[in-house]
Amino acid sequence: MSHLKLATILFFSSPLVFAQAGSSAPKADGLEAPTTLPIVFTTTISAGHSHAGDPVLAKTAQVVHLASGEDIPSGSKVSGHVVAANPFVYDRTPYAHQKSSMLSIQFDSIQVRGAELPLNVTVRAMADPITSEEARTPNMPHDADPQGTVTQIGGDQLTPSQAEVMSSDGDVIAYNKRGGVYAHLIANDGCDGSSVEVSMGIYSASACGLYGFVRVSAPQMGSKASPSKLSLVSSHVSPKIWKRSTALLEVLPAQQDVASR
Repeated sequence: MSHLKLATILFFSSPLVFAQAGSSAPKADGLEAPTTLPIVFTTTISAGHSHAGDPVLAKTAQVVHLASGEDIPSGSKVSGHVVAANPFVYDRTPYAHQKSSMLSIQFDSIQVRGAELPLNVTVRAMADPITSEEARTPNMPHDADPQGTVTQIGGDQLTPSQAEVMSSDGDVIAYNKRGGVYAHLIANDGCDGSSVEVSMGIYSASACGLYGFVRVSAPQMGSKASPSKLSLVSSHVSPKIWKRSTALLEVLPAQQDVASR
């Protein structure tokens, strides 16, 4: 075998060449803002049954296009772990002040074409399985609305056969494209807006906070001081993130970007 032929075989069998031939993965040091990740949880985590260190598993719910021109495929694995889980225990003492139960988790990484990328995110919005399923279910029976319009989490109206996603006021607020729904984020109730098109999944552009989590609050949903950490608290029940719950994660700006502003 000639040296030229051998070199050609070695070159095209290199993993680096295969990575470059297809869609490339994002940089190994993490994702850049503004980027959002619509995810669906694939396991149940509960303050009543989970323990610190237990895995938290989810996957992306649509294609995520990045500003660099790269993309994250739908179904990419998101991994994390339970930080703390304290079950609710009812105190029957008369007039007792019930102690809070807490579930705290940390999002660690996302797998993109074999690469493990660290996550530094906030949880912009999160919904329980029932609310999430309602966002996929047509508002009316097929006879009443043959177009199958659905209401996204946050109130926007999506008709599968149409490109435009409408707000409750009738404004075009997002676009239903090949791969998923994309929009500019709208500032709402502590969530910032954005002038860059990002991935939304079943969430409205203005979606912010918890949806469908009864008697549960989220004092921590990720921040620059505590990136990727979500804490749910309740003095009535043991907080739980059910399998098939969904969330919209938002990548935090890099610290150097924050300092330069």
